[in-house]
Amino acid sequence: MQTTINTEIRTTRRTMLIVLATIALSLLWAIRANGQTPADWELLKGDLNFYLANDLGRNAYYEQKNIAELMGVMAETIGPECVLAPGDIHHFYGVASVDDPLWLTNYELVYSHPELMIQWFPTLGNHEYRGNTQAFLDYGKKSRRWISGQRYYTKVFQDGDLSVRIVFIDTTPLIERYRNDPETYPDAVMQEIEPQMEWLDKTLSEAKEDWVIVLGHHPIYAQTPKLEDERLDMQRVVLPVLKKHSNVALYACGHIHDFQHISMPGDNIQYVVNSSASKGRAVEPIEGTVFCSPEPGFSVIAVSEGLLQLHMINKEGRAIHTVTVKK
Repeated sequence: MQTTINTEIRTTRRTMLIVLATIALSLLWAIRANGQTPADWELLKGDLNFYLANDLGRNAYYEQKNIAELMGVMAETIGPECVLAPGDIHHFYGVASVDDPLWLTNYELVYSHPELMIQWFPTLGNHEYRGNTQAFLDYGKKSRRWISGQRYYTKVFQDGDLSVRIVFIDTTPLIERYRNDPETYPDAVMQEIEPQMEWLDKTLSEAKEDWVIVLGHHPIYAQTPKLEDERLDMQRVVLPVLKKHSNVALYACGHIHDFQHISMPGDNIQYVVNSSASKGRAVEPIEGTVFCSPEPGFSVIAVSEGLLQLHMINKEGRAIHTVTVKK
C-alpha cells in the first residue's frame, strides 16, 4: 500500500514539473517571438528597482500564472528589491484565516519562481475587506516574504546616497460606499479616517528622501465604469494631503485592471493605475490621460539619482509605456 502511495506521489510530482516546465518554455518562446531579451530588460534598470503588482488573485487562471512566471524570469535581470502589492491579492472574498487555501492557490504556488522569494509589501484592497483583514495582515507570521502587519505604513530603501521612501495607505476605509456597507465590508467602517490622514501628512512632512512614492489600492484619477464616488472621495480625502507636499513624485494604485498614466494640469504628481497581473479590462482616455492600455501586466519602478521611471510591462514582457519624472 505504501509503495503504491509513494509511486502516485512521484507521478504527481513529475506531472507538476512537466506542466511548470511547459509553462516556462511557452513563456520564453513568447518573449523571444516579441523580441524581448535580458539585454532589453537591462535598459529598464535603475540603481534601485521595484516590482509593482496588484489585483492578482485568480487561482492562477487567466494570465496570472504566465505573468507570474514572466516576473520571475525578468527578475533575473532586473533584480527587484521587493514586490509592492497594493491590494486585491485575493479575489473575491479575501481570506478567512492565515491558513486559508487561497494563500496557496492565489500566492504561494503561483509566485514560486526563485527570484520572487523576496520581500512583498502589500496593502489591503476592497476584496480583502470582504474577508478577514487581520488574517491578511498576520500572514507575515507564516511567510517570511510577506511583510505587512499594519494597514498603513512606510518603508525606506537605500543604495549608497540614493534613498526612496514608499508610503502605503489603506484606501478602502476612506471611501464612503464601503463604510456604508458593513454587511459586505465589515471592517471598513471600523477604521478611522482622520488618524490615517494625520499620519500621512506627518510622514510626508518628515520625508527627506530623494524620492517619495505613495501607493494605495484605489485611484485618485482614472477612467473606469466603477462608481465616480470612489474617485471623488479619494480626491476629497487624500489628494489635498498629497498636494500639500512637493516631495510626492508619484501616486500609484490598482483596482481598475488596466494601465493608465494621468498627468493633471498644474499638478506635479504623476498618477498611475497599474494593470491587473491576471485579467485586464477595457479603458479609454479621459482628461489628463497620457497613456492607457487594457493589457494585463505589472510595472517596474526604476530609481536613480535625479531620475524615476515606471515601466508598464505587458504579458509578453514589453515595456509599453514609461512614466518619467526628473529632478
